[in-house]
Amino acid sequence: MRFTPKALSFDDAFPRHPFDDDKLHEECGVFGVIGVAEAANFTALGLHALQHRGQEAGGIVSHHPDSGFASARRFGYVRDNFTKQSLMETLPGPLSIGHVRYSTAGSKGNTQIRDVQPFFGEFSMGGAAIAHNGNITNADALRRELIDRGSIFQSSSDSECIIHLMARSLQRNIPERMKDALRRVEGAFSIVAMTRTKLIGVRDPLGVRPLVLGKIGDGYALSSETCGLDIIGAEFVREIQPGEMVVINADGIASLRPFEAKRPRFCIFEHVYFSRPDSMIGGESVYETRRRIGVELAKEAPVDADYVCPVPDSGTPAAIGFAQESGIPYAMGIIRNQYMGRTFIEPTEQIRNMGVRLKLNVNRALIKGKRVILVDDSVVRGTTSRKIKEMILDAGAAEVHFRIASPPTQWPCFYGVDTPMREKLLAATMSEDEMRDHLGVDSLRFISLDGLYRAVGEAKGRDPAQPQYCDACFSGEYPVEPADMIERGVVVRAAE
Repeated sequence: MRFTPKALSFDDAFPRHPFDDDKLHEECGVFGVIGVAEAANFTALGLHALQHRGQEAGGIVSHHPDSGFASARRFGYVRDNFTKQSLMETLPGPLSIGHVRYSTAGSKGNTQIRDVQPFFGEFSMGGAAIAHNGNITNADALRRELIDRGSIFQSSSDSECIIHLMARSLQRNIPERMKDALRRVEGAFSIVAMTRTKLIGVRDPLGVRPLVLGKIGDGYALSSETCGLDIIGAEFVREIQPGEMVVINADGIASLRPFEAKRPRFCIFEHVYFSRPDSMIGGESVYETRRRIGVELAKEAPVDADYVCPVPDSGTPAAIGFAQESGIPYAMGIIRNQYMGRTFIEPTEQIRNMGVRLKLNVNRALIKGKRVILVDDSVVRGTTSRKIKEMILDAGAAEVHFRIASPPTQWPCFYGVDTPMREKLLAATMSEDEMRDHLGVDSLRFISLDGLYRAVGEAKGRDPAQPQYCDACFSGEYPVEPADMIERGVVVRAAE
């Protein structure tokens, strides 16, 4: 399905995020653990490993048989909140789930503490908490229906719809109510939930967002990525399959299939940027996949130069692959300030004008007089790319060539990624040559969509009739209709 923008912009529908830095951002990460002492401490560690998926806020819910459910939700980094003993002592018990947030839906850029997950609900058969990664594309219609029927919402998050749908279900237990609720939901979701005795994991039928299962001692863990399992010493067991629900309790694991089977469409940008390079996807190292992207890029878009330099840190594996394939030396031409956080200072206008210099600095002694290939993961608005180019030229580079380890980002994502509306995407309004001139570089090339598919293991490239991934941000082919965006007038269905 393809959709086109109307005059109403995405910024009208969702106000801009104040920390927007010209990168696409995953909405969140989820983690849960059962069957270990002080489970909330393991959850905090897992969320720390998943911090790249959301830095705006985090939350943890735990359950102890004696004291019941407990929760804590905080703004900012996991390390600044959930490493404090005084807080963690309030989250006892052998069962816990957690969530790190970067908002795409709801009060974007104006998050209230009530928007921070996990969400908790008290039902007739006991309480349940839920943490959601993804985006519900029919949340507006569901919210209106639920409010009309008497539901009282506490947050602006689309995820809260699931709790209310569960509350209205007539099924006999919480897993059955969750199945009932999720059958009403459209879009992308990977969910970690808990009751008093169960840890539950669910992926949507297309498997757009990731979720993995691990074993730790006599207990189990669920995580958005395998790096979350690594940090707690859990053994990777397997990925939760698209359309699968797992229910874990003291008796073991039950695997359920509550949805109609569909051909999976995992988000291909997880390979390019979202997932940590030390995670595994589909049995493949994310780092190795990104290195292969660089190899393909060097084959498709060779250029004579003195150095291949990554734009840290996300461009590093692709730059290594590009250098290996091209034979051009790899060098650290740009150095990242490892201590730059999103809450660095309250920025004055003077500080804002420093832009990326707060995060990146050029290795002048290396760059001066050299022809430089800069490898980055993507170009969204192009604002950061222009500033990096200016920094490289100011350092005395003779030539600057950009090589991008993803195809041109031409379409917004509606499945849990912070994406500008189409008219704000550079590749949607300019040709490759026009982008090159706009950025002021000597050359600019993106990997092709076929090349990206080859790098992630599809030897023949992309099959337009049956693409193996969700690549809507590149192709405009949406596997799930973005009903809310159509209703808001942000997009319309293209003519058949």
